[in-house]
Amino acid sequence: IAGGGWQAFAPSALPHLDGEEPPAALDAAGLARMREAFVQAAMRAARVGLDGIEIHMAHGYLLSSFLSPLSNSRRDDYGGALENRMRFPLEVFTAVREAWPAELPMSVRISASDWMTDGSGFTPDDAVVVARRLKRLGCDLIDVSSAGNSPASKPDYGRMYQVPFADKIRYEAGIPVMAVGAILDVDHANTVLAAGRADLAVMARPHLADPYWTLH
Repeated sequence: IAGGGWQAFAPSALPHLDGEEPPAALDAAGLARMREAFVQAAMRAARVGLDGIEIHMAHGYLLSSFLSPLSNSRRDDYGGALENRMRFPLEVFTAVREAWPAELPMSVRISASDWMTDGSGFTPDDAVVVARRLKRLGCDLIDVSSAGNSPASKPDYGRMYQVPFADKIRYEAGIPVMAVGAILDVDHANTVLAAGRADLAVMARPHLADPYWTLH
């Protein structure tokens, strides 16, 4: 692209910020190419002996941008109502699930909320609908994060701030979940698990701050 860098792709040619280089909207051939790229990545993972894989449908990356009405303004079968917006992410999941060994687990990370105070983005209720569909297609676990599709989002950041989303999806979609986001200590993780709010509690920042955190 002009000025260097790679051409990004998305459901719609909408820049993340005004003045930024917009992504190219994927046509039918582009959708097929992206779907096959996910399949090939899963097959490589299987060949090198990984025990599980996760499809990233969060944080404004490609599949996340299809799910959110903030980044998906398509007028074809892949845009509009949630049923259409989740069509391509579910097609990708189905293709990867077929390519990945049936006996090995496969998870999906989603952004359970776009954190738009006016309700204009992807919502926790939408996340439950998507999680139910993923469960029926053979997803073993939902990794529950949030945000990424709009710079206008207003996350209510705080201790264990995304656990309520994981809790909601676990009980309303009936699928195991991974809770992430400002889970900062063993007590936090144990509280989440003991209360039945998640099946896994994952901590990143403590390990970044102290590489020997687990040992300590």
